[in-house]
Amino acid sequence: PELSGGWVLPPIVALQDRQNLVLSFAQQRLWFIDRLEGGSAHYNISGAVRVRGSLDREAFSRALGAIVQRHEALRTVFRELGGKAIQVVQAGTADLLVQEDLRGLAEEEREREGVRRAREDARKPFDLSRDLMMRATLLTLSEREHVILLSMHHIASDGWSMGVLLRELGALYEAFRSGGESPLPPLSVQYADYAAWQRQWLRGEVLDAQMSYWRSRLEGLPVVHGLPLDAPRPAREGFEGGQHVAASGTDLTERIAALCRKRGVTPFMVLQAAFAILLGRTSQETDVVMGSPIAGRVHRDLEPLIGFFVNTLVLRTDLSGDPRVEDFLAAGKQTILDAYAHQHLPFEMLVEELRPERSLSHSPLFQILFVLQNRAVGGTGLGGSRLEAVGEGSGIVKLDLELNALEHEEGLILTWLYKTDLFEAATVERMAVRFGVLLEGLLAHPEARVQDLPLLGESDRSQLSAWNATAAAYPVAPCLHGLIAAQAGRTPEATAVEAEGLSLSFGEL
Repeated sequence: PELSGGWVLPPIVALQDRQNLVLSFAQQRLWFIDRLEGGSAHYNISGAVRVRGSLDREAFSRALGAIVQRHEALRTVFRELGGKAIQVVQAGTADLLVQEDLRGLAEEEREREGVRRAREDARKPFDLSRDLMMRATLLTLSEREHVILLSMHHIASDGWSMGVLLRELGALYEAFRSGGESPLPPLSVQYADYAAWQRQWLRGEVLDAQMSYWRSRLEGLPVVHGLPLDAPRPAREGFEGGQHVAASGTDLTERIAALCRKRGVTPFMVLQAAFAILLGRTSQETDVVMGSPIAGRVHRDLEPLIGFFVNTLVLRTDLSGDPRVEDFLAAGKQTILDAYAHQHLPFEMLVEELRPERSLSHSPLFQILFVLQNRAVGGTGLGGSRLEAVGEGSGIVKLDLELNALEHEEGLILTWLYKTDLFEAATVERMAVRFGVLLEGLLAHPEARVQDLPLLGESDRSQLSAWNATAAAYPVAPCLHGLIAAQAGRTPEATAVEAEGLSLSFGEL
C-alpha cells in the first residue's frame, strides 16, 4: 500500500528467529503501565454472551484451544531481559475453558449470578508474565441456555480482535461438532512479526514525516476539555464508570445516509461533527479535541489476526467563526482524511514527542473519545444456537466521556460512558438528549450556523419555564391624594401640614 508523500509500506515477513521477540510500540506502553500499576483490569477487553440452544461443550472447548494455538498473541507472555521487555511465545494449553454449573440455583438467582460472574471476570487482572492472554468460562444455566465469559488483555487484542475471535469460534465449533477439521486458512504472519516490522519501518524519514504533521496539527492543544463537571476533578483520576444507552430507528440512519450522499461525507464524519458541536456549545469553547480509534490493520495479512493493532487518532475541531453546518462538515472531512493519512504514528510516540503537561488527574492530549462501529455481537450464530450480549461490561471507564455509536439493521445505538466521579447520571442523560436534538437539527438544516442549531430537549425547556416562573403578587400602592383622604377619614382634626406659624388639619386639607 502507498501512503501520502509517496511512501510505500514494505511487506511483513515471518521471522525465522522467534526468540527474544520485540514488543510493538503500543505493547511497550501497556507493559510499562502494567509494571507501574502492579497489574490491573483497566485494559481488559471482556464480553459475556448468552447461548440460547444446545451446546456441544467438547466441540466448544476444542474450538477455543484451536484459536489459542492459531494466534501466538494469545499464548505470549512478557518478560524483561537486559532492562528491555520481550515477548515469549508459549506452547499453549490443551483445555483453557473453565466450566461451572449453575443449574442448582433458582432461575432468578441464576440470572443474577451470571451477571455478577461476568462483571467479576471482566475486573480480574491478567499476569502478563505468566498467564494466557485469554480467559474463557462457560456458565451452564440450563440444558439449552449458557453464558460464555470471554476476556482478553488489550496487550494481545483489540475490538477488531473480538470480532475475529467470535467468527473463528463459530466456524471451528461448527466444524468440530460435525466431526470435521479446521476450515480456517493458515495465517501468513503472527503479531510478533508485525511488531518487528513496525520497529524496522517506522523510523528515519518515514517517522519524521508522520511526526511533522501531528506536531503542527496539535500545536497549542488545550490541556484538558472545558465541559462543566458535577464535582471537582480528583487529584488522581478514577476509573469507575457509568453508562447510558439511547437508541434510534432506521429513519435517522436513512437521513444520515442521505446527507452523506449529498455532501460527500461518511456517517462517521456526520456523527463526529455533531458530537464536536455539542461539546463546543456545552463547554463554550471553539477548540474541541477528542480521540478516535482506527483499526491500524495497514496490511491485508493483518486483518485475520488477533492482536493489539488499534491506534488512536487525535481529532481537533475548530468551531470559531460560527461556520455553517455544510462548511463545518467539509472542514471536518478534510481533518479526518488528513488524520487517516498520518495514522501510522503510534499514539504512544506522539505523547512522548509532544510532552504535554502531565497530570495524574486526567489523560494526556484528550479526555473524550468518539467511536463508530458497524457490527454487533447480538445475532451472531454458534451452530444452531443464538448469541446475545449480556450485562453492561466491567464498569471501568478510562476516559472522562466516551460516545460509542453502533450502526445495525434496526438503527443507531448510542452508548455514553462516563466517569462517575466527574459526571452525574442526569447530566449525561441530558447530554444524550441534546445530542439527539442537535443531530436532528443538523440533518434538517445543513445551511444553518452551528450556533443556531437547536440544543434543548423537552425537559430542558420545561425546566427553563419553571425557573422563569417568577411572577409574584405585590400590593398596589395608592396615590398620595388617596393616602391623605384615607387619613382624613380616620383623624380629620389632626394636623397635616405646618409652615410659618400656620397649620392645616387633614380635614381642611
